Amino acid sequence: MTNGSGASQQRPARGPGNRRSQPQPRDKRPNEKSTHRDQRNDRGPREPSQPRGPRIPDGVDPAELDPSVINELRTLPEDMRDRVGCLLVAAEWALEDDEPESALEFTKEAKRLAGRVASVREAHGITSYRNARYADALSEFRAVRRMTGDDSFIPMVADCERGLGRPERALDVLKGFRPSDPAVKIEAIIVGAGARGDAGQHEAALVMLDVPELVNGPDTAERLRLRYAYAATLQALERHDEADQWFATVAREDVDGLTDAHTRTTA
Repeated sequence: MTNGSGASQQRPARGPGNRRSQPQPRDKRPNEKSTHRDQRNDRGPREPSQPRGPRIPDGVDPAELDPSVINELRTLPEDMRDRVGCLLVAAEWALEDDEPESALEFTKEAKRLAGRVASVREAHGITSYRNARYADALSEFRAVRRMTGDDSFIPMVADCERGLGRPERALDVLKGFRPSDPAVKIEAIIVGAGARGDAGQHEAALVMLDVPELVNGPDTAERLRLRYAYAATLQALERHDEADQWFATVAREDVDGLTDAHTRTTA
């Protein structure tokens, strides 16, 4: 998946006050056949209808999407393809601007328009997750997995179970999961350790986090988060001196401000 929102335009509810003119008895109809046509002509040109859903910011270009997503959207009619693509890019922009609620509105509308496209469901799952709507996110990630067979969402599925207060179920989700992607592997380790911590099993969580990637390998956002989780687990075990050293390491390496490590030391 690669801000402001307007009110949705809704169709008038069907009811007595919104019905079209009822058929009149024959003897009460106007004699002039052109009356209704003349009345229509007097109304002037119609205002162009606005698209339903949130207003997309100026400058949004669906070409910014990942090529694989663009390819998926080609299954849609052209006008809908452009609209959905713009909604997905707008959602990305909103997440980058730390506006997860706006991002959720964009992906909700994208799902309404193209709910059978896996990348759209993925995007809605991510924005639901970012809004702590874990049950909704869980449903979307499961749908994506059914549609694509992609297992890379399993760590997020497990983390949704954690968010719903079900650490044991989160561990069951991760059982036997052996991803080949190094980033997904680290994500699974962090989520699994978090589930252990949720269950009060901090020693077991520390063992899970003590992997070679903790000290070896490239400096990636995933390794930074792994080190942060390790420091937080040490702190939960009241091993404060060790925790402070790890938090200091993370704070020094976290040039993009991805964590709050600089606020976590006890010294």
